[in-house]
Amino acid sequence: MSAASLPASVEALSLQSTAQKSQFAGCFPTLNPIDIYRQHIAEELSKASGIDAQKIYPRIAWTSTLDKGDLSLPVASLQIKQNPVELAKDLVSKFPASDLIHPPTQLGPHIQFFCKPQPLTSNVLGRILKEKAAYGTNGNQGQKDPSDPSKGQKKIIIEFSSPNIAKPFHAGHLRSTIIGGFLANIYTVMGWNVIKMNYLGDWGKQYGLLANGFKEFGNEEALIKDPINHLFDVYVKINRNVSTQDGPIKELKEQIKAKNEKNEDVAELEAQLAKLVDVSEDEKARRYFKSMEDGDPEALALWRKFRDLSIEKYKQTYARLNIDFDVYSGESQIKSESMTEAYKLMEKAGVSEKSEGAVIVDFTKHGAKKLGKAIIVRKDGTPLYLTRDIGAITERDNEYHFDKMIYVVAAQQDLHLAQLFKVTELMGHKDLASRCQHINFGMVRGMSTRKGTVKFLDDILHDVGDKMHEVMKKNEVKYAQVEDPVKTADILGITSVMVQDMTGKRINGYDFNLDAMTSFEGDTGPYLQYAHARLCSMTRKSELDVDELVNANFDLLTEQHAVDLVRLLAQWPDVLLQTAKTLEPITVLSYLFRMTHMLSSSYDVLKVIGSEPDVKQARMALYASARQVLNNGMRVLGLSPVQRLVFPTLVEEVITDSSNLYSSKTGVFGIH
Repeated sequence: MSAASLPASVEALSLQSTAQKSQFAGCFPTLNPIDIYRQHIAEELSKASGIDAQKIYPRIAWTSTLDKGDLSLPVASLQIKQNPVELAKDLVSKFPASDLIHPPTQLGPHIQFFCKPQPLTSNVLGRILKEKAAYGTNGNQGQKDPSDPSKGQKKIIIEFSSPNIAKPFHAGHLRSTIIGGFLANIYTVMGWNVIKMNYLGDWGKQYGLLANGFKEFGNEEALIKDPINHLFDVYVKINRNVSTQDGPIKELKEQIKAKNEKNEDVAELEAQLAKLVDVSEDEKARRYFKSMEDGDPEALALWRKFRDLSIEKYKQTYARLNIDFDVYSGESQIKSESMTEAYKLMEKAGVSEKSEGAVIVDFTKHGAKKLGKAIIVRKDGTPLYLTRDIGAITERDNEYHFDKMIYVVAAQQDLHLAQLFKVTELMGHKDLASRCQHINFGMVRGMSTRKGTVKFLDDILHDVGDKMHEVMKKNEVKYAQVEDPVKTADILGITSVMVQDMTGKRINGYDFNLDAMTSFEGDTGPYLQYAHARLCSMTRKSELDVDELVNANFDLLTEQHAVDLVRLLAQWPDVLLQTAKTLEPITVLSYLFRMTHMLSSSYDVLKVIGSEPDVKQARMALYASARQVLNNGMRVLGLSPVQRLVFPTLVEEVITDSSNLYSSKTGVFGIH
């Protein structure tokens, strides 16, 4: 699968949009096989105990490890005035014989339910092989009214990445891009109408500085060839001039301050200062930007050229990460009328006030002491980032009429986003503020590149791609079998970066470790790709018709390894639903690694090649189902699953050795 096909393939994951009606809210048996069991348990327990089934159903939980059952009921959550342990014992004794469920077991105040293997296997594998990319998705989650699809989809704007033109696309933007892309995918498969927005830092005095710098240091040919790097080089050079000029200006200001304290004449020094300031790069930048705001055609044409060329370059980088944006917005796109209207609303609502010539919002006066004070308009009348963001939030609501908007921005901006949402509420847009959410994240530490001090994303991806290429070359025989090893190495490198980024909760930062992330050992991106490629290889070597696997005799899959793998595959729809709640990539990633661990322990037990024809077909159906779910999960994370992969001989040894660490009792694999 090519990177270009990823966005379309993620869309394909959300094709399941109609569901069998159920008496229970959020129960879709045609989409989630485990909902059949939840429904069955709730109804049978209700009949046996007299407890309302509507009360039981939402409290039947999925389990994180197979030793805890396929489903679990924490009895205390039923809020019945009886000792939870005694109640659990009573409910277990009353549960009737079932064709779907083994007799439940009690563990303290919990009841554990284990599905009978035969009906579960037939249901789950049959669904996966028929539904393929759509297995487990729930388009009803994104319906305005799940009972009436004609009322349409919910709409969500996800703002992420948002680099500053002429500045490096650094590690913070990388995290925002990876997390934002993942969120766009999860909402897509849940049936939402997703608008991916890139809000560029593309306006302000720095563009006056950049334009003047380009006149002195710029090169048209270099700009066309590599706009991001060239504009950054220009920006660095012109800022050196600024730094050189800042020294004398600062010194004069200090002399003037000292003389003022002694009541001495400062007229001559002030005249010298005025001359220095007037010819300074900073002042020239301010004047240039003023001409941009006043609509000077020449100034705007150059700015637009910088912006357009930069966006085209960004698109190339985003394509490598399987990201395509629906909208390239930016600070420059916010209408002055929107900001003016915001000023009026704040003033009318008594939110803003004047302070030393500026306009501020004192949140401490509005019940939000932790938010402090924020400047809305500077003394010179120019707006700040917060002002433009206020204008942007109202413009987007008017244009898109969204049901939800997510800002994917680093944790360092927690205060800024909290102030934005609060001021929106204080202006009278309480409903609008409630539809907005900040998804934050920690930072990357210790990321080094060829540039030394500047963290360019392209350099990072190039480094990891080179590293993976070196690893692949160690196996000369299999290296020769790969059609495009450089492209495969690039995909592996990108997978390495993305998986390391997703390992752990978003809010946690992490140390960038090139050697660790490109390893085939442990829970890394290459190991995940290896697992997918190996399943693809098994399919090829089996020489079976994949389309006929749905007709296999699933009753032949009686081994504990097969049963446990089916149980894990049955959890995928619940994993997606849980991920839609946590909005954490690690929820999906942990599940995929659990599956790959379980698979690696199964190959010697559930052999395909050399088995009897019917057994061979059944086992291949199981592996094909696992490959499909692994593929679905990787694409939700934004990864490009590879079908052929070169790996060092060491990998096979690691996987063979580690297969003994798997416990069929717990469903847990012990290698990390």
